[in-house]
Amino acid sequence: MDAPAARVSNSVTSSDGTTIGYQQQGNRGPAVILVHGGMETAESHVQLAEELSGEFTVYLPDRRGRGASGPHGAGYRLRKEVEDLEALITATDAHALFGLSSGAIICLQAALELPTVRKVAIYEPPLSINGSLATDWLSRFDREIEAGNLAEALVIATKATQMFGHALPGWLLKPLVRLMLGDMLRLVPTFHYDVELLIETTDQAQRFAGIEADVLLMGGGRSPAYLKTALDELERLLPDAQRVEFATLNHGGSGNRNRGGNPPLVARELRRFFASTQ
Repeated sequence: MDAPAARVSNSVTSSDGTTIGYQQQGNRGPAVILVHGGMETAESHVQLAEELSGEFTVYLPDRRGRGASGPHGAGYRLRKEVEDLEALITATDAHALFGLSSGAIICLQAALELPTVRKVAIYEPPLSINGSLATDWLSRFDREIEAGNLAEALVIATKATQMFGHALPGWLLKPLVRLMLGDMLRLVPTFHYDVELLIETTDQAQRFAGIEADVLLMGGGRSPAYLKTALDELERLLPDAQRVEFATLNHGGSGNRNRGGNPPLVARELRRFFASTQ
């Protein structure tokens, strides 16, 4: 693969006036937008963008409340995230989306609402299906955030979402999350808003049956069971969707290598799926 072109930073303005910052990687083909998940920024998928930039012009937005973008603002809901994405779609003429986790939920909703979206690849949207994912821990999480206990809040979220090391006792997990995430701890408060999206879409997967865009469902063989349950339900609702499971990957499979991702492996499937995007 050729050396990746330099990234370019820019911004768009969402319908409520919020600035949405983004980065552009490459300029050689159709536009693809990569939407990050919780406790992430545009930086979380730069290696995936580099892998794709030989054939696509890749855009990496910072979702609101993160990085170069403006605050979440009052009345935050899924609709706000779709409006942010729509502003970037309009500016870039993108017809293809990729989303991880809560970013995948946003991409699904965008594909449902926006006819300009023709292809949407999603990696493990955390949709709660018949109680498969509880969210009643959010009030405890918020209390720890308010008290400034970011590591303790992260332990609560880690255990509830069954992410890295969730089975370890809290006293051991807390120093591990500090070590593993480092300065990413500053993003822990933003996870409240990702959980709000989970609450808003609880037992609402049926809405996505109306998606007319081509859909690629992606997941890792080492991810929690509730994520596979969500993909199973979407596959049932979208019988024409394609499905790929990466046996050796987990929920961070699409991210940078330092977060356990395998960008070349995921890019290979995205390259195939997006190949006909015009």
